Amino acid sequence: MALRLGDAAPDFTVETTDGKINLYDYLGDGWGILFSHPKDFTPVCTTELGYVAKLKPEFDKRNVKVLGLSVDPIESHRGWVGDIEETQGTALNYPLIADSDRVVSDLYDMIHPNANDTLTVRSVFVIGADKKIKLIITYPASTGRNFDEILRVVDSLQLTAKYSVATPVNWKHGEDVIIASSVTDEMAKEKFPNGWNAVKPYLRYVPQPGV
Repeated sequence: MALRLGDAAPDFTVETTDGKINLYDYLGDGWGILFSHPKDFTPVCTTELGYVAKLKPEFDKRNVKVLGLSVDPIESHRGWVGDIEETQGTALNYPLIADSDRVVSDLYDMIHPNANDTLTVRSVFVIGADKKIKLIITYPASTGRNFDEILRVVDSLQLTAKYSVATPVNWKHGEDVIIASSVTDEMAKEKFPNGWNAVKPYLRYVPQPGV
């Protein structure tokens, strides 16, 4: 059965370019991003892995650890890492899982149903500190992911997990947010004592808390 939002992220122990890793131990008390690649030495994947390496300081600020995955073996990964550094101008600075036995791909339903039995789709899973699945995005193999958007979503997920708010369309860190529908006006007076802007009774804007 496919994973759904709120499900426990399946744990696993695998070989990676950084040695053997257990998912839960690797994440510790932090958040995680697990993202898969159709195979090694492919052009779109090479650009993605390099860009994520450049974004790693931003993920670190948010206590998010990153894990890449491909079904190719570890020897192939090690060769590919050199190409990534050469073409993208940055060294890989997070683990890349060698999932040649498809254990993780099957656990997370990453195998492309309309391709073949080894080609993974471009899946992204955001895992919360509670080890629950917070976000699932699936791209076709031909389309590179927007990791700036994934970083934005992490900001929203972490903010809304801490405060009784939701984020509006195209929201970015530092912008106004919306008081959650589950919060009554009476409750909102305690949570947001400086008030809010009620465009409609159900649409109440408030400055982003915690900044």
